[in-house]
Amino acid sequence: MNLTWTFVLSALILLLPIQTSAQVTIQITGGAIGALPIAIVPFRVENGAAAPREDIAAIIHDDLYRTGLLAPLPRKDLIAHPASLADVRFQDWRALGVDNLVVGSVSADPGGGYQVSFELLDVYKASRLAGKRYRVQPDALRTLAHTISNVIFQKLFGRPGGFNTQIAYVATERGGGKTVHKLVVADADGHNPQIILTSDAPIMSPAWSPNRQYIGYVSFENGRSEVYVQEVASGERHTVATFDGINSAPAWSPDGTQLALTLSKDGDPDIYILDLASGDLRQLTHNPSIDTEPVWTPDGRQIIFTSDRGGGPQIYRLAVTGGEAERLTFEGGYNSDPALSPDGRLLAMVHRENGKFKIAVLDLKTRLMRVLTDGPLDESPTFAPNGATLLYSSVLGGKSVLATVSVYGRAHERLGMFSYDVKEPTWSPL
Repeated sequence: MNLTWTFVLSALILLLPIQTSAQVTIQITGGAIGALPIAIVPFRVENGAAAPREDIAAIIHDDLYRTGLLAPLPRKDLIAHPASLADVRFQDWRALGVDNLVVGSVSADPGGGYQVSFELLDVYKASRLAGKRYRVQPDALRTLAHTISNVIFQKLFGRPGGFNTQIAYVATERGGGKTVHKLVVADADGHNPQIILTSDAPIMSPAWSPNRQYIGYVSFENGRSEVYVQEVASGERHTVATFDGINSAPAWSPDGTQLALTLSKDGDPDIYILDLASGDLRQLTHNPSIDTEPVWTPDGRQIIFTSDRGGGPQIYRLAVTGGEAERLTFEGGYNSDPALSPDGRLLAMVHRENGKFKIAVLDLKTRLMRVLTDGPLDESPTFAPNGATLLYSSVLGGKSVLATVSVYGRAHERLGMFSYDVKEPTWSPL
């Protein structure tokens, strides 16, 4: 297969005819829905400590805001700056309607670095919900802020926050008549990017392994699409799919032992399952259509994928043992690029509406679809490990950027500032 055929395949999907709709869609137009009000007070610098380079409270604010489950009070609206429970006049914060309060302090550590303490307070009960003291070096303050965000989220919602996880994405730089493609790994908020692969040929479809040690992806470095698996820490890699035709869209099974792939080695693009240890390959779909973009359900029993078998790109579900595929999407003539929430209940996708490509979420239990973004060219949705936030790529001012949106409302934020095009993000597991 050559690169031209990849572009033809993409164009074919885009031009497929429109289907009739049968689902209810809600267009989100307001702010965060039902978010809990919380105030994060800037951490007080004490005992002559040098002001830290990182604003811990601001990082916590941004982490919690992006979930859409919490509505942090703007810093300009803070009525006081307490550093501990003993400093708090709870009646003042109750008057603001704040449910919880985060306070803390930073002081110099005798052994070097900082001592950082924080407390999560229940405003209405005037009590302490959580708190801890840490010793940390200056270059680890951002990581510590994410750790504190995790403690707060876990305490308030009873599940992991995942703020210390990572994302991977493809970056493209153009200059001097040359295009360079990079596979980049960064913190979940876009900071601390690390390039793990550089190539003159396109890189596509990165996917994390369940243990976060490997990334599968597609590379065209040998003049055609091939699927690679690369160890993140060492950079060591090897090819796992080099068949004739299309080799694309790798997706890891929940136990990390198998990859679902799109291959066209026998004609039409179909979904296959590859056992990584033995190399055994099994064809899952057998339809004369384009079947692509496989995603495993969390229990490993089913594959969700995009197919044009109904006349236009829609999303289907099929048992890994085979059988009849079940169509999941009916609203609109174009739904593709599926992503599942960690609990398997929410299905994110690219949804075409009024000629614009937007990110939408379908509740697989209620079958209610919500459109979360405005487009016009939003793609590649991927869930945070806490299931509350979606990361995706968007076009802004003719440039591809990364953005987040809450699945519960419109906590919408551009992620980082990039000097190059970035796309195809994927969020690591916990």
